[in-house]
Amino acid sequence: MSQLLRPENLQDRLLFAIPKKGRLYETCLSLLSGADIQFKRAHRLDVALVTNFPIALVFLPAADIPLFITDGNVDLAITGQDMVQEAGPAVSEGITEVLPLGFGKCKLQVQVPEAIESIKSVEDLVGKKIATSFDLLSSQFFRELEEKKGVPKLNDGRLHTSVQYLSGSVEAACALGLADGIVDLVESGETMRACGLKPIATLLSSEAVLIRSTRPHERTDANLIQLITARIRGVIAASKYVLCQYNIQKDNLAQALSITPGRRAATVSPLRESDWYAVSSMVSRSDVAKIMDQLESVGACDILILSIDNCRV
Repeated sequence: MSQLLRPENLQDRLLFAIPKKGRLYETCLSLLSGADIQFKRAHRLDVALVTNFPIALVFLPAADIPLFITDGNVDLAITGQDMVQEAGPAVSEGITEVLPLGFGKCKLQVQVPEAIESIKSVEDLVGKKIATSFDLLSSQFFRELEEKKGVPKLNDGRLHTSVQYLSGSVEAACALGLADGIVDLVESGETMRACGLKPIATLLSSEAVLIRSTRPHERTDANLIQLITARIRGVIAASKYVLCQYNIQKDNLAQALSITPGRRAATVSPLRESDWYAVSSMVSRSDVAKIMDQLESVGACDILILSIDNCRV
């Protein structure tokens, strides 16, 4: 057994679970780097000791993370909201969502073949075959749908709709004749369209979240969790904002400030040149081009946009 995995090396360390692969993995690594959580992950090992904090990073399948959190086996984690919901009420009730992270956004949707005109709504799938990696949420969805339609229950309690679990390549199930429809995660929708599928219902919307247990382990350091949360919150905020700096004459200052009010207030400083001011304000990254146009139209000059690596807001 690797020395890293010895229990004595994990004592007195906060255990922080990260998805080991998939759609969230790379962004999580960037997030940790931005929060200055320093570590080196040895090849093929799923535990890495953080060098500047008493933290051990544990790399786990995203679907398994909610169970590790709710049982108190790890203290803090990042996974998708979809994974928390799919884990079921017994697990999700033991989890507290600390912070939405704003990435990994997707929808869990029912998709059916475009070419099959007889299936226009989810009601048309009752009694048919569904393929999914989210069998718990899918079964719950179709059970409620069957009850709403008044479909009588089978003697053994099974659904009339057959929900079959697939661990991957769900989008190919219809084309291969395995299913009449699928339930799967959709980000841009390009993959689904390429497979000739279209959405007919959305079960939930999801994004990556920072979570912790409602039943923390006795080793859990609440102050360290608070510090790491603040750092991650700062990285997320920094990704959404930039710093806008410009010079403006006194007569046009009020108009300019209405364009760049800042999160709380803009910083305004007088320049040596009479009736001129320097303004510094945080603005939304997505609105930068429009804001610069508007500032120029009211007489602002020397307009600079500066990236923010991290912040506390």
